[in-house]
Amino acid sequence: MMRRMTWIAAGLAALLGIAGLAEGVARAAEPLAKTLFGAQRLPAAAAPKSYGFYSKGCFAGGVAIGVDGPNWQAMRLSRNRRWGHPAMIATLEKLSREAAADGWPGLLIGDISQPRGGPMLTGHASHQIGLDADIWFTPMPDHRLSESEREKLGAESMLKGDSLYVDDRKWTPAHAAVLKRAASYKEVERILVHPGIKKKLCDTVQGDRTWLRKVRPFWGHDAHFHVRIGCQPGSVGCKAQDAVPKGDGCDKSLAWWFTEEPWRPATGPAQPRARDIMTMASLPRECRAVLDAAAPASETAVTVHGRAAQAAVAPVTAAASAGAAQAGRTVGEVISELGYAPLPERGVPLPKPRPDR
Repeated sequence: MMRRMTWIAAGLAALLGIAGLAEGVARAAEPLAKTLFGAQRLPAAAAPKSYGFYSKGCFAGGVAIGVDGPNWQAMRLSRNRRWGHPAMIATLEKLSREAAADGWPGLLIGDISQPRGGPMLTGHASHQIGLDADIWFTPMPDHRLSESEREKLGAESMLKGDSLYVDDRKWTPAHAAVLKRAASYKEVERILVHPGIKKKLCDTVQGDRTWLRKVRPFWGHDAHFHVRIGCQPGSVGCKAQDAVPKGDGCDKSLAWWFTEEPWRPATGPAQPRARDIMTMASLPRECRAVLDAAAPASETAVTVHGRAAQAAVAPVTAAASAGAAQAGRTVGEVISELGYAPLPERGVPLPKPRPDR
């Protein structure tokens, strides 16, 4: 009897081992989420909603900010990352307009999100739910950049050499003013900058300093600042980030960035980046529906140029050319015209085959 039970136990173990192996093979065969989302050229034609967290999610109903606007120019067009939740695009359009009134020459807009969000093929860990945007500290030039220039021109670091401190030959009161303007918006929850830039603000800002609370130090961000808005009404599947701490942030939490600890090289085996192992199973289940949703008729139909956009300016891309006749449409007008319907309800997520390449 004992020998028979041993055989049965061994058989069960073998079966479980085979099942586990099969599960591992299936998981390894599942395409990465960054591959699936990176292949999307247009947004999901559905009501605007963000799903998941800033670094693990997706969004539907996205719109694109125009290649050119009255007070902005979009950079790195080849990446196709001009997309965001309509609230994010509206915030950028408002900032470009009001910063110009403050004296800023105009915004050079970097990455926002992919058309349907999700993890990116390269670069950011966040920017996945349409609520993040990068803006260069380099002001917009007084001429229209060519498509080639937008790919090759680099954003200038505000730091002095390899130090952690701002170069006073580059930093101006206008840089502080555009950050203050962005921080003044209720919908903006955080603005990420290099610790040296945060210190410069702490050392120089006079009068009202309450807005400094939203300006948070973080690695990188010496050549651009990162604007993050909160989860929007209707996005019940959006996971909010913890509120920023009280105070202006010019305290021991900032002093920590000027010690060795934040810059000490990591030890042990190198860990893979989340985007390099993340599959659809890691994302909210709604992201499968976002991935499967129909696309709008064209990029033009979902591009916002700003009410005062200059339609007479020659476009740099075919998509921009097609949209020139519609220049001047606001975010609200674009959404109203589309009349997007909600995404269909999804039950148990179904496997999605690898797309043809």
